[in-house]
Amino acid sequence: MSKKEKAAPMDEEKETAAAPAGETAEKTPEESPETFTVTREQMEKMEGLAKELAGANDKFLRLAAEYDNYRKRTAKEKETIYQDAKLDTVRHFLEVYDNLERAVSQSGDEENAHKKGMEMIFHQLEGVLEKLGITVVDPMGESFDPERHEAVMHIDSEELGENVVSQVFQKGFLLGEKVIRFAAVQVAN
Repeated sequence: MSKKEKAAPMDEEKETAAAPAGETAEKTPEESPETFTVTREQMEKMEGLAKELAGANDKFLRLAAEYDNYRKRTAKEKETIYQDAKLDTVRHFLEVYDNLERAVSQSGDEENAHKKGMEMIFHQLEGVLEKLGITVVDPMGESFDPERHEAVMHIDSEELGENVVSQVFQKGFLLGEKVIRFAAVQVAN
C-alpha cells in the first residue's frame, strides 16, 4: 500500500468522527428542508383566506364582547328592578312604623300588657327593616343635609349653630345610599 492509500482511510475516519454518532457526512433527502414553489394565484388565495380568517376572528371577538356587555347590563337592570320593588314595598310600611313609634313613645302604664305588646311589635318591625338593609335616619343635632332631610320649619336659636337640625318631626329612611323617605326636620338659622 502506498502512503496515499493509507491516508485516504484516515481522512474518512476523521470525517466520521467529527460527525455526531449515527450520522454520516452525507445528508439524506428526508433531513434536508423541502422547498415548494407557489404560484401567484395560490399566494393571492392564501392571503385572501388569511384576511377572511382575521375578519371572522374579529367578528367573534366583537360578538363575545357584546354578549358580555349584554349580560352585565341585564344583571344590573335586574338588580335595579329588585331594589325599586323593595323601595315601593317598604315605603307603604313606613306609616305603620310611624304609628307604632308614636304608640310606644306614649307615656303611661309601663306594666300594661298592651303597651309591652306594642313595643315588641315595634322592635320586630325594626328588625325586619334592618334585615332588608333599611337604615333609619334620625338627624337630631346634626347639620342639615338637603339630600337626606326636608326642612319644614326654621327657627332662630343662639344655642344651636347655623343649619343644625333642632327637631325631627318624622324620621327618614335609606336603602343603602338611596333615600326612601326624607326626614322632616326643623332647622336652626
